[in-house]
Amino acid sequence: MKTVKLLLSFALTTTLLTSCYVETNIIDDEPTISINQLLGSYELWYVDINSTSGFGETPFLQKAFTISFRNGVMYANNNLVGIGSSGNGYGIAVADYDAYNMILDVTHDADGFETFDVFQIDNNTIELYNPNNDTSYFLDGYQRSNFDYDFVFYDNIHYFLQEYEAWEKTYTSEFGAINEFDNENYLQFLAGGNDDTFRSSQDETGTSVNNLVWDYTGVYGVGNITGDTKLKTLTLDYDFFDNEHFELSVIDDGTIELYHPTSETVYEFEGRGYIQYLKNGDAKKKESVKRNETRKHRKNKVDNPRENTRV
Repeated sequence: MKTVKLLLSFALTTTLLTSCYVETNIIDDEPTISINQLLGSYELWYVDINSTSGFGETPFLQKAFTISFRNGVMYANNNLVGIGSSGNGYGIAVADYDAYNMILDVTHDADGFETFDVFQIDNNTIELYNPNNDTSYFLDGYQRSNFDYDFVFYDNIHYFLQEYEAWEKTYTSEFGAINEFDNENYLQFLAGGNDDTFRSSQDETGTSVNNLVWDYTGVYGVGNITGDTKLKTLTLDYDFFDNEHFELSVIDDGTIELYHPTSETVYEFEGRGYIQYLKNGDAKKKESVKRNETRKHRKNKVDNPRENTRV
């Protein structure tokens, strides 16, 4: 009798294990999301440049803060000026794309053709792997309604400063002590290289940007102020009269305010010669693409030795 019970128990266990195995196979056979459904599941894909893996670069992903996939057309927010309003938040059209079998083929208007293997990392993260340069970009998905455009703007404000050919001083407060910076009427923040070069000019206000004579070239740094994400520090390294420190605030997309704590003077600068990276469909396309070739690439963030904090 004991032997019979053992045999029945073994048979029952085998049957249960076989049933579980079959059921598991049925679940695995369920269809998965297609690549077009995946790319379209979020309106914006934020390019998390600090998570990039590999030593290569895909230019149009290095430039973009966000990209979007809409019916075969890829949109990008390459500029901080107008981010959140340009193209209803999508930015501008920059490429055509084709997606199939977890492969993404992109034909970019300026940078040409690139192909990617697409991997879904989690519910709102995808990986774009470029086999041509062995580099992966990681994108985080958002809807426009819950995307923090302001955070992206202020977190990358040094690039905002580069989006004008020059900044012209338009206001100096009547209060404040006389200081050397009173003589500086134009500032320029250069893209490319280490993204830390500025130039200044003492030419008269109203001078055409093309006719400006840049009197000085130095390095600059933008830092955070503890407790206020929208207020920054700006340090201009003038060797001949020491560094100049400011509190930087943005009045609008074309105007900044610099408060000079040492003299307690307030300055306002307006942007001149807006540079839109990869503007298409108008007479300025060639000029914009040419500037695009010398535009900065977003880099992994490093500690800024001139960054200041204030409690």
